[in-house]
Amino acid sequence: MSSPTKTVPDTARLGFRRNLLRPADAERADRVTYIELFFDLIFILALTQLSRYLYENQSWVGALESAILVLAFWWVWIYTTWVTNWLDPVRLPVRGVIIGLALVGLVMSTSIYESFGDRGLVFAIAYVSLQLGRTAFMVLALARHDRALHRTFVRMLVWLSVAAVLWILGALLPLGFRLPLWILAIAIEYLSASLAFRVPGMGKAAVDDWDLSGPHIAERSALFVIIALGESFLVTGFAFVAQSISVAGVLGMLLAFVSGVAMWWLYFDHGERAGSRAIASAEAPGRIARLAYTYVHAVLIAGIVLVSVADKEVLEHPDAAMSLSTAVTIVGGPLLYLVGLLLFRRVVARELLVSHLTGVAALLVVFAFAFQVSPLLLGAMTTAVLVTVAAWETILRVRTGTDEPEAG
Repeated sequence: MSSPTKTVPDTARLGFRRNLLRPADAERADRVTYIELFFDLIFILALTQLSRYLYENQSWVGALESAILVLAFWWVWIYTTWVTNWLDPVRLPVRGVIIGLALVGLVMSTSIYESFGDRGLVFAIAYVSLQLGRTAFMVLALARHDRALHRTFVRMLVWLSVAAVLWILGALLPLGFRLPLWILAIAIEYLSASLAFRVPGMGKAAVDDWDLSGPHIAERSALFVIIALGESFLVTGFAFVAQSISVAGVLGMLLAFVSGVAMWWLYFDHGERAGSRAIASAEAPGRIARLAYTYVHAVLIAGIVLVSVADKEVLEHPDAAMSLSTAVTIVGGPLLYLVGLLLFRRVVARELLVSHLTGVAALLVVFAFAFQVSPLLLGAMTTAVLVTVAAWETILRVRTGTDEPEAG
């Protein structure tokens, strides 16, 4: 259930008098609203720009820069999802803030490709504005209605403010300082959540005791996976229509489609429902939300983004000589995705899937032979691994009697 109203005396000087929390006993307590889906639209552009950046910067430095960007955008999205888990998007102040966040997110998305270039300051200001502005609004919204959660967001604001200094400094100082300062900034933000936002003099937040809507978190995360998969088709489609029709191009497009289907199947055939049930029935949904849906899903999204880059690489250079960056990209995307699914199922269902472990091992074997084949053939091999793992899990589920009509 959502966080119930916990009224405090009106002696509090700050905060909204009107209660903006989701009503715990209403139908919309767990519902994903249309304004939340509207906010997600901004991330279609963000994901395409991330794919573009990684495709154009296939080096170890480029990969590290891309990782920072992916983690930053995921952090913006997941923090906003947590906010709309507690606050009621039907309320006009909340709806207005979400629209404002979408506008700033649009600015941030348009600056991704040059974030480590001429638009670094624009990116940093937009990112910091999103993080601090949203958190400050939560501090005000909760001040009179849920003091415990209010104090959590005050702690969060402290951590984000420290990181904000590093984001801005990284954009203002010479370019050589940007990557290390931004690595430190994103590390502080991710570390803060793992430390339950502990602040000297204020203690730490009781994250495991957070009363939140598990079904809402699970559905929002699943919808974002769909958006990420859609973005991969978008990137691949643009690459396909930009070139002349050829056998290699058609095969590359088919491989991209099949790998997308396999990734969808692996997540939605059983894993999504396992996670939704686990967080809905958990005595401490905050723990599952923090581990499975905050940290682990970042790995899943990174894997999907990398797969979209690999699909474009296969389309653009199907028969080119294999390079290390190309091999890492083509194998790394499916590998990240399977590792993310392994961790997800381990957290939500306490199970270690042999099919997924075998898939990870198979991808490592495929990588060992990567330099003996073309990008197109390597893409076919990784796609075959994903399809095999998806089929294995589904067959096992059906044979053991756990087949369900609502699968997928």
